[in-house]
Amino acid sequence: MLNRMLQQTSLNSNFTRREMLATSVAAAGLASLPSHALARAPVLRGTADHCIFIWLGGGQAQIDTWDPKVLGDPKAKKPGSYYESIPTAIPNVQLCKPLSRCADILDRFLLLRSVHHDTVDEHAAATNRMHTGRPTSGTIIYPSVGSIVTHQRPIEDQSIPPYVVMGYPNLTRGPGFLGAKYGYLYLTSTEAGPPALQRPANVTNERMQRRTRLLKQLRQEYLGQRQVEKVLADYDATIETAQRLAGPQFMKLFQLQEESATLRESYGGEFGQRCLLARRLVESGVRFIEVSHNLNFLNGTGWDVHNEGILNQHLLIDELDRALSSLVLDLENRKLLDRTLVVVSTEFGRPAGFDGRGGRGHHSGSFSVVLAGGGLKLGQAIGQTDEQAMTILSDPISVPSLFATIFAALGIDSSRELYAGDRPVPITDKGQPIRAAFA
Repeated sequence: MLNRMLQQTSLNSNFTRREMLATSVAAAGLASLPSHALARAPVLRGTADHCIFIWLGGGQAQIDTWDPKVLGDPKAKKPGSYYESIPTAIPNVQLCKPLSRCADILDRFLLLRSVHHDTVDEHAAATNRMHTGRPTSGTIIYPSVGSIVTHQRPIEDQSIPPYVVMGYPNLTRGPGFLGAKYGYLYLTSTEAGPPALQRPANVTNERMQRRTRLLKQLRQEYLGQRQVEKVLADYDATIETAQRLAGPQFMKLFQLQEESATLRESYGGEFGQRCLLARRLVESGVRFIEVSHNLNFLNGTGWDVHNEGILNQHLLIDELDRALSSLVLDLENRKLLDRTLVVVSTEFGRPAGFDGRGGRGHHSGSFSVVLAGGGLKLGQAIGQTDEQAMTILSDPISVPSLFATIFAALGIDSSRELYAGDRPVPITDKGQPIRAAFA
């Protein structure tokens, strides 16, 4: 190896004497190492090109879904699961009964039952934590997982957006210091494209041309003012993007009636139709799609099941179960599951005990995040909690390591650095991909 490096160096006539000496010293150092020290650890990498990130806003109770324990009793204030446990397609792994459809195909999933962080009472701070991989900072706005993915894996087709959010948009989903170029397109409906991209019916071509001429005249007044020109350039880029997305290729994706009635019905209601649209967006090439499932009208509280909100929690779980199982099978049938990483995440979990009116509080010491597809080693549960799903007994998973695993599944090197101006910022906060999650 030493001789090969020196031969390659001698062939390069542009090498200086200093560079020659440095190369020789480095090669000598390598030659002195034993052969096993030269072997690098295998790079952990999945096969995903796209990510569907399902967000359960409010804090899903792991003990009532993915990590069931002994049955509890809210009236008697006996801690435990709200629902009975059922067997699954993974031997010796159980789920709560309302997740019966996912239980039947759980061999397509990877359960991470030992995710944890230390943000408990603040929903907003915990949501930020589970979208950026870091605690909230007073000095820097970190980019979201969706923005990092689209930054690291840009798409070439400019007629579709790289990053789409269906749900409640806020700062935690945004690009942070990466800049507006890596922001998201926000969708409010699965029935039509974004209204802001479509010209109002009463604005004719002639009227639009008059507006364009007037805008051009106004801009002449600001030529030469660098700060203003930068703003105008960003504005023009936004207009150009909007005009591209208003084209037929992107708008056609919202025509869900093109799908069979049987398939549409299998996904279920509004949330299910969002998941179906997410699959169509993946087929079109969109890199990252977040689908929020925080529809408070189903049980009055969404996943934040304090007090009486828990009484109809099963409606939320059933809707998730129906849509998620249909999404995974649909992706599999279309040969897209290995190319798509599905993530089911939430800001924190819930405790085993019940509050004064039978609901549950907050618990971030141990909760579950679920993955599917992406070329991962599926059909297993990683991490074990105690008899109340409150304390992690084995394989704790930090939020940075969860993010590193997501990035690795998408072929992104989690050891790379981003830049906030001139300041280098690691993609994760010292996270490492979960080795057991990869084949």
